[in-house]
Amino acid sequence: MTRRATVRGSHKARAATPDRALQRARVFWSGRSQAVRLPKAFRFSTAEVTIRREGRRVVIEPVEVPRDAMGWPQAFWSLAGSAPEFDLGDRRAPHERDDALAART
Repeated sequence: MTRRATVRGSHKARAATPDRALQRARVFWSGRSQAVRLPKAFRFSTAEVTIRREGRRVVIEPVEVPRDAMGWPQAFWSLAGSAPEFDLGDRRAPHERDDALAART
């Protein structure tokens, strides 16, 4: 079942389903790239998306990066143990140089 929604400031009505409202977005140029200004309801919370064509449609999907409880990408931890021969040294040992920001006496 479709419902009729009236666009504010217009006498025209458009058909829209509650779960798939049709909205428009502005296409513009940014440098030498074409860009689309997405309405607020369609914003992504990720820094990267995938894009593909399906016939005449362009499908944009967010790239979800799995993260741990602290917000670090889980792929980081798979790299962290990849060089076990790398010696970090004694992390409790004092620095070899004096603190440059410490007050001098």
